[in-house]
Amino acid sequence: MAVIFQSESGVTLVGGAGFARPALTSALALAPDLVAADGGANHLDALGYSPRAVIGDLDSIRPDLRESLGPRVHHIPEQDSTDLDKCLRSISAPFVLCVGFLGARLDHTVAALNSLARHGRARVLLLGDEDICALAPPDLHLSLPRGARVSLFPMGAVTGRSEGLEWPIDGIGFAPHDRIGTSNRMASDVLRLRVSAPRMVLMLDRGTMPALLDAILKTPDWQA
Repeated sequence: MAVIFQSESGVTLVGGAGFARPALTSALALAPDLVAADGGANHLDALGYSPRAVIGDLDSIRPDLRESLGPRVHHIPEQDSTDLDKCLRSISAPFVLCVGFLGARLDHTVAALNSLARHGRARVLLLGDEDICALAPPDLHLSLPRGARVSLFPMGAVTGRSEGLEWPIDGIGFAPHDRIGTSNRMASDVLRLRVSAPRMVLMLDRGTMPALLDAILKTPDWQA
């Protein structure tokens, strides 16, 4: 799919699940280019924000808002992927912070996690009210406080190695229907996580977002 929106800095991508203003402002402080996935534009309008682009199948954006945004609205009519999938395929940026994709409907939340795996990039972060989710990169070094929650959820068969976790993952075969890594925690103040494939979703407390983003940007991603 052709690139619709290109940014030299980070992109804040807003979805239709709803979010509080502080979540948006904290994302924009790190990723100033604002893009909406379909109905996310409605939430932005209610808060007085105007996106630089709206991307999706456009079954949720208000007709009057769609008209007022004019050429900034990009219609991708196919129904074989979610609006988040469509946006991630259509945005070229160093990283993307996604607000408004977690915490509303369970099926939408699971679909958003699926999109992380389908996109195959670690530099896409999903921000919820309490959590932040990202696809674990091949080799991650991250400073976290002792006792911090570290959950690992596989979106496919994947193995890994860890340093710093109370329960190391070395030698474990993870899969969605089998072994998962919910509610592990830090036994030291530095996490090193190495995984075999772009299929492991890392879930942390939302307050770790700046540190996680910084660590992800310092490590090679799965794709160039």
